[in-house]
Amino acid sequence: MNNCAPLTPQEIKHKLNEMAEVLSGYGVSGTDYLSAITYLIFLKMDYELDRFGLASRLPPNCRWNSLVNPDEPLSYDEQRQRYNEILQRLASPLNQDALTRSIFAQAQNKIDHPIYLNKIITLIDEVQWLDFDNDVKGAIYEHLLEKTGQDAKSGAGQYFTPKVLVDLMVELSDPHSDEVIWDPACGTGGLLLRAYKWAQRQTLSESKLQWLKEEGLHGQDNTPMVVTLGAMNMYLHGIEGKKSPITLGDSLLELPESAADVVLANPPFGERAQGSIAIERADFITKTNNNQLNFLQHIMSLLKDGGRAAVIVPENILFCQAGTAIRRALLTQFNLHTILHLPAGIFFVDQINTYILFFTKGEPTQEIWHYDLHTNQNFTPVHNPLKRQHLEDFIKCYNPTGKGIFGPRSETYHPELNPNGCWRKFPVSSFLNDQYCSLFVETWIEPPTNPLAQLDLSQLLDLIEARTHTILDAHHQIKLILAQAGQPQPTAQVPAPAAGPNAPNR
Repeated sequence: MNNCAPLTPQEIKHKLNEMAEVLSGYGVSGTDYLSAITYLIFLKMDYELDRFGLASRLPPNCRWNSLVNPDEPLSYDEQRQRYNEILQRLASPLNQDALTRSIFAQAQNKIDHPIYLNKIITLIDEVQWLDFDNDVKGAIYEHLLEKTGQDAKSGAGQYFTPKVLVDLMVELSDPHSDEVIWDPACGTGGLLLRAYKWAQRQTLSESKLQWLKEEGLHGQDNTPMVVTLGAMNMYLHGIEGKKSPITLGDSLLELPESAADVVLANPPFGERAQGSIAIERADFITKTNNNQLNFLQHIMSLLKDGGRAAVIVPENILFCQAGTAIRRALLTQFNLHTILHLPAGIFFVDQINTYILFFTKGEPTQEIWHYDLHTNQNFTPVHNPLKRQHLEDFIKCYNPTGKGIFGPRSETYHPELNPNGCWRKFPVSSFLNDQYCSLFVETWIEPPTNPLAQLDLSQLLDLIEARTHTILDAHHQIKLILAQAGQPQPTAQVPAPAAGPNAPNR
């Protein structure tokens, strides 16, 4: 509908970023902005497809030209009301189109001010989305997802797995176009998307790729907004059919009908939310409220014999008492062949020790290979992110030969020749003989003589600020004690510490 000169992808990204900054100043969060962008891009693309001669997926009263029509322009308030009505209709269970049900899952308009909503609508209308191929549209959208994931205030980072880890998990698992691939806590769909792209490079068969789109890829998440983002991410990359590969639901409530050849997952950390439906699964080994233990059990049940998994877990899963029976089953019924200890500072949230478990179903573990990428490493998501080059040695040590299988391996650790080698194997008996079947391994790598050398400038400044607060606080407390005891106080005037964001808890 817009007759302006076409925008380039870089211009689109710039305008989307600029709009996000403007709306942020008026209190519109990154996730609310992104959800609005998602709904509107879909409506506009459907309109363009319809004009191109392809059938619209939407009822007539839910299409773009009912929202933006130069022949019958709407006022700002009327446009907002029409937009609200469209979201309500498309989010309804009565909506017969499975793809749009995923994209508009429990859709709500979070941008209530009609002027700001109109600005976003106008921006989306400026772009002819069909002028770009799927990779370009997908890259624009992934740029938005990444920017939102970096917004610490929104907490959106919990739904995003760093791309470098996504690529690693997919590469070592090596999914193929004739395999069923699952992510039971899929977030914005990054692992499924990369799995499809990886499988796409391995075949020229359009029928196989269409089967993978329609039947092979499965993602689920219980957060409606995240399902919207994930389903749209897949759609813009051309991964869609009669339905979206990503659906709204709680993966832990029941075993899916389709077993998996490959599972790739970064499940949510922590306890199951209060008020959630209790998990009663006969296939589960242990009853617990621990999300990660439940997802690990779910993945173990989900895999076919011979199926393989790569799963990110927090450190406590390796040793907590509640997971004893689960870990014992993992070692006796699965081959947990590789554990990668991830470095700190690579996630936008949950700054805790994390690991990737690589295992296959149907044969017992004989030995576990540990790679320590954590000790003496320091990363930050924005200023010093983990990159592919940091993982090259691990990939070489893993020695992948296809479909999760690996070739001959050699330790880089040697007690005398190389005591700081990162790659080391352990017999399974050393874990099975432990009372709690703990998989935790103390690092064998020597820490640096100067730990401060591992910190970047921003972290050093934070440390200095925190320690300054500690010193000032101690000085103030001593003055109070001396005053109460009637003793003379120091003559130097040191201000009492002010509460600050980095002040330590007392």
